[in-house]
Amino acid sequence: MSVETQKETLGFQTEVKQLLHLMIHSLYSNKEIFLRELISNASDAVDKLRFEALSKPELLEGGAELKIRVSFDKDAKTVTLEDNGIGMSREEAITHLGTIAKSGTADFMKHLSGDQKKDSHLIGQFGVGFYSAFIVADKVDVFSRRAGDAASEGVHWSSKGEGDFEVATVEKAERGTRIVLHLKSGEDEFADGWRLRNIIKKYSDHIALPIELPKEVAAVEGEEQPAVEWETVNRASALWTRPRTEVKDEEYQEFYKHVAHDFENPLSWSHNKVEGKLEYSSLLYVPARAPFDLYQREAPKGLKLYVQRVFVMDQAESFLPLYLRFIKGVVDSNDLSLNVSREILQKDPIIDSMKSALTKRVLDMLEKLAKNEPEQYKSFWKNFGQVMKEGPAEDFANKEKIAGLLRFASTNGDEGEQVVGLAEYLARAKEGQDKIYYLTGETYAQVKNSPHLEVFRKKGIEVLLLTDRIDEWLMSYLSDFDGKSFVDVARGDLDLGNLDSEEDKKAAQEVAKSKEGLVERLKTALGDSVAEVRVSHRLTDSPAILAIGEQDLGMQMRQILEASGQKVPESKPIFEFNPAHPLIEKLDNEQSDERFGDLSHILFDQAALAAGDSLKDPAAYVRRLNKLLVELSV
Repeated sequence: MSVETQKETLGFQTEVKQLLHLMIHSLYSNKEIFLRELISNASDAVDKLRFEALSKPELLEGGAELKIRVSFDKDAKTVTLEDNGIGMSREEAITHLGTIAKSGTADFMKHLSGDQKKDSHLIGQFGVGFYSAFIVADKVDVFSRRAGDAASEGVHWSSKGEGDFEVATVEKAERGTRIVLHLKSGEDEFADGWRLRNIIKKYSDHIALPIELPKEVAAVEGEEQPAVEWETVNRASALWTRPRTEVKDEEYQEFYKHVAHDFENPLSWSHNKVEGKLEYSSLLYVPARAPFDLYQREAPKGLKLYVQRVFVMDQAESFLPLYLRFIKGVVDSNDLSLNVSREILQKDPIIDSMKSALTKRVLDMLEKLAKNEPEQYKSFWKNFGQVMKEGPAEDFANKEKIAGLLRFASTNGDEGEQVVGLAEYLARAKEGQDKIYYLTGETYAQVKNSPHLEVFRKKGIEVLLLTDRIDEWLMSYLSDFDGKSFVDVARGDLDLGNLDSEEDKKAAQEVAKSKEGLVERLKTALGDSVAEVRVSHRLTDSPAILAIGEQDLGMQMRQILEASGQKVPESKPIFEFNPAHPLIEKLDNEQSDERFGDLSHILFDQAALAAGDSLKDPAAYVRRLNKLLVELSV
């Protein structure tokens, strides 16, 4: 052992302490996955060296054969994993092994629930697989040297998985990282060649570089102990290069866990090889749950990029649009150069062709999931639905395809569940219905009980109920689906087209004509509060509602703009009244202009409240209402 210098003891970050506590107290039901996590990290380290060595070949230090070695010592009760990848400097060891995922620390703390089963799902989301070593080890030693650094600049990191860790500078001749696990009492089963071999074959067969174990050679009595012979125990070939028929589902699932640093199986995947003008292979996955940073559009995202099986980039975001940022996987191109950079990717026309094809492949995969496994798709939508709603604005070419994948709550659905697709909506539309009707609002309860739906309930017409903050913005980019246009039932002058009989239309015109005097009185009473007053064709039970002008912003968009500090254009609502309602009949017969004005404003304010809006002058509303109550009690 080399002499250690600059030795110091440092404390773990608070989040790491909590994580280690979860690990040590049997967070995982299957302990053997510690080896999968450490091999996965070693594979990443080798990939990073390959990439950096493209521009700095001296980093290979004359040893270009990249591999991972796993060994054990039954007597010492240790398991050792060694790679000749990029390695770590002293500072990197402190940062990477003493801190969780840097930017994710606060989020990790926020998501911890204290429920071990729930918390176990967080591990993969925060890139903390290294700490799984403490499931089976009561002490972990890490010896590492970054490629390109002097042999004297090696680092020794050591911890017993408690409150702190030690770090010291040591001599290390070879670049890369060696991890020594000192097994806990009762975990001796892992210091066994047959056991380790089976774990590697089970979880890491897909790793595209050799994973070697010592070959067990019987010692001959009287002879010196033979030199260690190593043998490769995995396929050591890139899984995406193999024919689909040769790859088992379990292999696809394990590869996903490696590439996505996730602990759950994916919902779906698509493996494809393209030949012809462009040549590339892709393996794309839909995760089962959303990562913690899904809504941070600037967070790292993208596919692992390989060029002719050589790793080039970890998160190449140029191959998929932003609304599909949750997709994980790899793309391996034969047409790009090995020294490709992010800047070159953004300008390369080949990338545009690949992006278009990969986007369609993902959308096809989601369509298939929705059609064949609706329960799985329901789970997908709960996790990723709001992100998918960004699609129509970003991807005009696939707008119709994306629209078909959207799911909404509706007046025909269960309590607030977003399960109704547009194709399903149209399939059960009324005969003669040539529109898709929807209503936006803040909450499901508000839109479900909105007076705007009264005529639709009466006629049995289904209306989509949109309550996500993004919905009004989404609908500004969706004009139609399958040839049927979208209609906001709270906007403009409602026209039900063929769903209204000629008799209904004629009767409505006659009523409107008979109430022209009341319309003029209301216009005078409400003054600047309204853009227009008219007889309503939407109401059956309520006395009045407020409609939005065809070109005006709805409440959701106003709130989004106001929250972002933008100036909101001035607009006034349209006041519609139900001529058949007793309150309107009383209003029509009111002789006192003062009382008529008070009653008109009370009806206006009540309509605003029913629409989920706030009153501009609540005190005036209360004053008028109290005055009315006093008059009624006299």
